[in-house]
Amino acid sequence: MHHVALLTTGGTIEKRYVEQAGSMENTEPQIRRCLAQLRLPQTEVTVEELMNKDSLFMTDDDRALIATHAVRHATAGVPVVITHGTDTVVETGKVIAAALQSQVSNVPVVLTGAMTPFGIEGSDALQNLTESLLATRLLPAGVYLAFHGEVFPIDTVQKDRENSRFVRK
Repeated sequence: MHHVALLTTGGTIEKRYVEQAGSMENTEPQIRRCLAQLRLPQTEVTVEELMNKDSLFMTDDDRALIATHAVRHATAGVPVVITHGTDTVVETGKVIAAALQSQVSNVPVVLTGAMTPFGIEGSDALQNLTESLLATRLLPAGVYLAFHGEVFPIDTVQKDRENSRFVRK
């Protein structure tokens, strides 16, 4: 059995339409609904809901909390997937990479998210989540971003806002 710790932090992947407000908001986590649609017979996913906020509103304390949980799992030999908003995912990934530098870990930490919320037609949430879970089986230790069929070491990637994708720097 392949064990993965899935840490949720919010972002577009977790947003849902709130009719009363007429907007997409981070209200209640959606990741368990995503996981329920996947066939993962040889993978056990443990979900930890750390927060549910747009990454533009994340603080240094939020990033430190995410890093603490990621390091705890990674140093225990459990691969980590983190769902995160795309606007500051690279920044958070770099905080995690810095925290892992002085630790012994032999597993990957993979961040992902979505450009379109889960549940909205054309969402990339399931694709990115699936690819991230697979990446935990294939990648060496380190911190990565998995998105739209690509995997980037966290220090080599940036968001291309104009084209709604990530690219190598």
